[in-house]
Amino acid sequence: MERREEQSGAAGAGAASALDFTVENVEKALHQLYYDPNIENKNLAQKWLMQAQVSPQAWHFSWQLLQPDKVPEIQYFGASALHIKISRYWSDIPTDQYESLKAQLFTQITRFASGSKIVLTRLCVALASLALSMMPDAWPCAVADMVRLFQAEDSPVDGQGRCLALLELLTVLPEEFQTSRLPQYRKGLVRTSLAVECGAVFPLLEQLLQQPSSPSCVRQKVLKCFSSWVQLEVPLQDCEALIQAAFAALQDSELFDSSVEAIVNAISQPDAQRYVNTLLKLIPLVLGLQEQLRQAVQNGDMETSHGICRIAVALGENHSRALLDQVEHWQSFLALVNMIMFCTGIPGHYPVNETTSSLTLTFWYTLQDDILSFEAEKQAVYQQVYRPVYFQLVDVLLHKAQFPSDEEYGFWSSDEKEQFRIYRVDISDTLMYVYEMLGAELLSNLYDKLGRLLTSSEEPYSWQHTEALLYGFQSIAETIDVNYSDVVPGLIGLIPRISISNVQLADTVMFTIGALSEWLADHPVMINSVLPLVLHALGNPELSVSSVSTLKKICRECKYDLPPYAANIVAVSQDVLMKQIHKTSQCMWLMQALGFLLSALQVEEILKNLHSLISPYIQQLEKLAEEIPNPSNKLAIVHILGLLSNLFTTLDISHHDDDHEGPELRKLPVPQGPNPVVVVLQQVFQLIQKVLSKWLNDAQVVEAVCAIFEKSVKTLLDDFAPMVPQLCEMLGRMYSTIPQASALDLTRQLVHIFAHEPAHFPPVEALFLLVTSVTLTLFQQGPRDHPDIVDSFMQLLAQALKRKPDLFLCERLDVKAVFQCAVLALKFPEAPTVKASCGFFTELLPRCGEVESVGKVVQEDGRMLLIAVLEAIGGQASRSLMDCFADILFALNKHCFSLLSMWIKEALQPPGFPSARLSPEQKDTFSQQILRERVNKRRVKEMVKEFTLLCRGLHGTDYTADY
Repeated sequence: MERREEQSGAAGAGAASALDFTVENVEKALHQLYYDPNIENKNLAQKWLMQAQVSPQAWHFSWQLLQPDKVPEIQYFGASALHIKISRYWSDIPTDQYESLKAQLFTQITRFASGSKIVLTRLCVALASLALSMMPDAWPCAVADMVRLFQAEDSPVDGQGRCLALLELLTVLPEEFQTSRLPQYRKGLVRTSLAVECGAVFPLLEQLLQQPSSPSCVRQKVLKCFSSWVQLEVPLQDCEALIQAAFAALQDSELFDSSVEAIVNAISQPDAQRYVNTLLKLIPLVLGLQEQLRQAVQNGDMETSHGICRIAVALGENHSRALLDQVEHWQSFLALVNMIMFCTGIPGHYPVNETTSSLTLTFWYTLQDDILSFEAEKQAVYQQVYRPVYFQLVDVLLHKAQFPSDEEYGFWSSDEKEQFRIYRVDISDTLMYVYEMLGAELLSNLYDKLGRLLTSSEEPYSWQHTEALLYGFQSIAETIDVNYSDVVPGLIGLIPRISISNVQLADTVMFTIGALSEWLADHPVMINSVLPLVLHALGNPELSVSSVSTLKKICRECKYDLPPYAANIVAVSQDVLMKQIHKTSQCMWLMQALGFLLSALQVEEILKNLHSLISPYIQQLEKLAEEIPNPSNKLAIVHILGLLSNLFTTLDISHHDDDHEGPELRKLPVPQGPNPVVVVLQQVFQLIQKVLSKWLNDAQVVEAVCAIFEKSVKTLLDDFAPMVPQLCEMLGRMYSTIPQASALDLTRQLVHIFAHEPAHFPPVEALFLLVTSVTLTLFQQGPRDHPDIVDSFMQLLAQALKRKPDLFLCERLDVKAVFQCAVLALKFPEAPTVKASCGFFTELLPRCGEVESVGKVVQEDGRMLLIAVLEAIGGQASRSLMDCFADILFALNKHCFSLLSMWIKEALQPPGFPSARLSPEQKDTFSQQILRERVNKRRVKEMVKEFTLLCRGLHGTDYTADY
């Protein structure tokens, strides 16, 4: 027990004082990290050790931790600490200590050449980081020096140990370069220097790889080292000898994986396409692997077939354009394409018997793009060569997409089934893409095959074959316009002939019908051929997703042709809803389908169907409204409210006027009287209020109630008008009792659609003033627990300013309090809330001149806003939000220039504000830049990004690269 307390003291107390970062305490904390069973103690130790690694004392204890009497875990920490100090705190090292640091690291690497491999690697990484920081000026021939030093005969370590240590160092050097934090200008210099240093590395690697006496471990390390260096974009011709040696090494099973990695990395570098002659020499080498590939497939050796396929695809995918350009070599490239086709069609079911075929799919996209990018004459030649290849590809892909036998599929794990599903989606995407190359002939080809399969009496067909062909059709019809295809009528005629004995086949039949729903809308006479199949499938829970989504597509696309079938569709849908066959999300889809369907009927018919459809749910809701709230009846209430809101989302009896789009969207008037949705809403309004009265405390129920009205408002627009007064009143009562974000979001919708209309302005204004007053009270009580409410409130205020600034003219609105609350919201940690607050200010500031109360509050409290913005830019807000704060600065500059020019100088006056890292000159430059730019918002955003990096001490570091 004493021991643990002592260790905990090392970790806990160590954080308090830098003097405690001693060798002894580091060792105690490491022991705690590795061996203490208490997770809290482990976390404490880890935190303390991270502080120790970056402390100045790390220079001292790191070397001591590397002593031979320490265990590898402790030595590893010492080596890691050295790497962190060198890579992140290079500027702390005095120039006159570079050489001694270099010498110490060489000594330690030599010592660990015959010691722990993980420690050796960390030391090599540390020396690599040192070399990158010194190159090219302070250490011009770094790599050559490394080679020379490790080849010295007077070393106490044996030749093989030295050789492996050197190879490890040479391997990590390019890797460290790729992840280094060097500034961009230094990165370019070092890259050039390393490219020159290749001359000291490659001859050594060639010699070691081709030397018969080199042991397998050395040859493996050579291949890994080569693999690392080629990623520095070394000219492909300089790699030729090593690539050939790597191809030869593929015959050695121990070196196979490393050889594949090296070859793929060398071929895949972007610059390689410039070296066409070298690429042409590689084709025979790749084709020479075909026998090894066939043997591997025959023997079920998935690793070997996978590796060879990676090489073939790397050459084909990265360089198809360059190789197609060499017209005189078209036959050898075609041979490579056929080799990749073999890999695509590799025997067995993905992912259980093979994992190779999926690697090839992108190649077929690339090849097609490259062929279609040629000028007409050359394209015609290649189309002649490759169209048959792509027809063969379609056959191969559809064969690969086939399900295994039911018995075999039953043994697959859920993970394997999911991988197979994703693989089929990838095949579907490829088929859709290939349609561009093959056109209508592809559909005819699929139709002929399906027709022969279904009408042949000679041999029984497998459901898998039928399903795959239909899947091919579905893949294309989902995204390509097949309305002009002459084979679709035949396909629709064939579908009822399919003997559906299996869930997977039934699913694909459903999805295929769904994919053809737009075609059915243009050919309504064919609806009756397939609709019975869909309605029948609705009753099968296993076909839930496919049948419901297909019915929804048909009801959306063909609604004006469905009235003759409406009664049947509604009856079947009601039946499956009552029997609770489908899960919640499918029930919601089904309601949306019925909304589309009813939209095309006469108003009396709609009301009649709505009555029969909704009555059972209303009765259920009345019963639930009487019950004492509990979790199970809450679920039922939310479900029923969800069904209603999904029905009202799509039930739209108006035709949108195509001349009006966007926020000014209007509809043509409906001559048939009150909107059926409004009629139903008015009938159930009191019931909804009753439900609300018991569930006001529950955000989920309130959200579900608001969703009904929000979706109805969005769909009906002006037709919703009769409901506005009573909905405003209900929302006001709801929000006054318990404020919730969903009520504010619905208020925002009402402001957006009705605030500008004189008839509806009074109730909307009253609601707006009420929710504003309640929210301001919430701010006085402490709004930090309600970021969602603050977010929605800011969005509401912005919408009010955008649609109806008159709402801010009312004397009862405390504009000053609203302004101060919005400034407070800018300091919230939640990004969406801050974003919404910035949005409010960018709407408010342009109104300074036209709304007197706004102008007055900006004059009085604008300086407070500016200080909040500068604090955020100074480091208090996430860098991802800087554009939003830049928008506020731009708006201030554009609409309150004289005030801003006075405020910004005063605000930036105090030392250390908004960041202690800024000099007075930098602050002065920033204020002058901002004040000068009143036109170009993008320039202001760039200035703010620059300034925030200066404030955070990140300017000129690699952190700016992604910014």
